[in-house]
Amino acid sequence: MPDPNPAVLDYLLTRRSRPAKTLTTPVPTAEELMPILTAGLRVPDHGKLEPWRLVVVTKPAMARLADLAEARARALGGNEEKIAKGRGQFDQGNLAVVVIYSPKAQEKVPDIEQLLSAGCVCLGLVNAAQAAGWGACWLTGWVSHDRPFVEAAFDLAPQESVMGIVHIGTETAVPPERPRPDVAALTRWMTE
Repeated sequence: MPDPNPAVLDYLLTRRSRPAKTLTTPVPTAEELMPILTAGLRVPDHGKLEPWRLVVVTKPAMARLADLAEARARALGGNEEKIAKGRGQFDQGNLAVVVIYSPKAQEKVPDIEQLLSAGCVCLGLVNAAQAAGWGACWLTGWVSHDRPFVEAAFDLAPQESVMGIVHIGTETAVPPERPRPDVAALTRWMTE
């Protein structure tokens, strides 16, 4: 017989990411962040490979990353919009957890399962932060996928990549509800 947890189900049915630009201080202390990180890492991890690692970015590091993003955008010949987009999340950010996909070379667990596990860490961190009372948002953008930027910013090894940058802070606004997927239209039932 199932043992329902209505509070968790209600949370999952109503959760919404908070736009990073609406998050402010205070942010979790290192002590407050540890249970969020611990919960965020409780994800499917076939073979117990731990194909991910975390980089916690605090406010002082945000300024360096903003400057690095601007320099990289300018080197690419980016327009002011690209420069602003690259700088934006770091200029406005106060605390973020960067989830690094760090696949392990072995034969048992396919790369796709390792990749999915790292993606689960991003969502796990958002859910854990919100469950702890903080606002959170999972971002990517060009700064997450530009190889020279991520190598310089987060000291990535050649096989690693950024799965997401999870911003965490105090909410200043609750976002309005948005249209959600039509479950019936997207679901096929196989009965035989």
